[in-house]
Amino acid sequence: MDFIRNELENYGLSGTTVTYLASIIMILFIAAVCILFNFITKKVILKIITPMIMKNKYTWDNIVLEKKVFHKLSHLVPAIIVYSSGETFPKYQYWIEKSAVIYITIIIISIINASLNALDAIYHTYPISKVRPIKGYIQVVKIVLYIIGGISVISSLIGQNPLILISGLGALSAVFMLIFKDSILGLVAGVQLSSNDMVRVGDWIEMPKYHADGDVIEITLNTVKVMNFDKTITMLPSYALISDSFKNWRGMQTAGGRRIKRSLYIDTTSIQFCTPEMIEAFKKIHFLKDYVTTRMEEIEQYNNEHQIDTSSKVNGRQLTNIGVFRIYVQQYLKHHPKIHQQLTLLVRQLAPGDSGLPLEIYAFTNDTTWAIYESVQADIFDHIFAVAPEFGLRTFQSPTGHDISSMLQQDDPEQEQPNQVASP
Repeated sequence: MDFIRNELENYGLSGTTVTYLASIIMILFIAAVCILFNFITKKVILKIITPMIMKNKYTWDNIVLEKKVFHKLSHLVPAIIVYSSGETFPKYQYWIEKSAVIYITIIIISIINASLNALDAIYHTYPISKVRPIKGYIQVVKIVLYIIGGISVISSLIGQNPLILISGLGALSAVFMLIFKDSILGLVAGVQLSSNDMVRVGDWIEMPKYHADGDVIEITLNTVKVMNFDKTITMLPSYALISDSFKNWRGMQTAGGRRIKRSLYIDTTSIQFCTPEMIEAFKKIHFLKDYVTTRMEEIEQYNNEHQIDTSSKVNGRQLTNIGVFRIYVQQYLKHHPKIHQQLTLLVRQLAPGDSGLPLEIYAFTNDTTWAIYESVQADIFDHIFAVAPEFGLRTFQSPTGHDISSMLQQDDPEQEQPNQVASP
């Protein structure tokens, strides 16, 4: 500054003019230096660093570059230059340095924010991120960062110690508790959800109270985002997963089997003892051949040992068509390629009722994909309904108009068929 002033005085300029021109020249020089260093940082150094980062085997530095952490660091150089040049203008030094400090504080907050975003992105590249998400914790750190940064900026503007402002916040604690109520509840819920491993990103959860039925796609400080199967988005409060009940289907997905639990209803009037003709027919069925042969030998041996009169089927032990059918369904499921053989497999009778005798299929498919699961379940029951008549069994259903029409025709064989034109 003194050098510039001396040079201007050599041209015979007055003192006021010299001071004015020297200030303008110095400001332009400082601005040029800031622009130059910012250009060098962004256009030269970053262009040298970027290829080195992109070519190495690590991925975390690519994410740091993508989140523009280095770009934000480049803004510190001009701010430091401006702060250092404050003593050049003694009259305005206080305001120049104060403005530079505020700008540097904002830049540092921006750098830390970008670094936290990069940390979250890097963490998401590891499988543990689905088990232990940290996005909620990062949001808490950002809130604390913004509060500290705001206090620092305000304290710089008013020229007070930041500790004085922090002590004054005690009186406003109730207000902050009200404002950040959801964030505080979400933080507590996030800690419990994470520590107890209650929900992860990718889990299928079902929460009828909030009409949520789909996959968890994001867990944040305040909310859990669920992509429903109809492609709608449901936002659940994090604390709702603690205070209310929900169903997590992760166990089904982890086990690798999805449960089939469905019954078909057998008309009880079609249940009977097996005739010799039926037994011979059952022996021709692949899944029943060994069972029927072995079972008949056991029954015959038992009846002979106990000298039972088998002329009446009420006496002794006999095969029933419903019992053989139950064994057939069980063997059919044991040999089905899409049924999980290591999980529970049952074919059982439930209590009979007005709709007949329920025969329940309790098994697990070895593929948890929804479409495949429904296809396997449909194929199984298609087959069971089709083979039931081969065992002399009828499935139950409530009478339809067709059933009533058939009954009327049996009562009056000469009754004309509906829509039948009478012959002349």
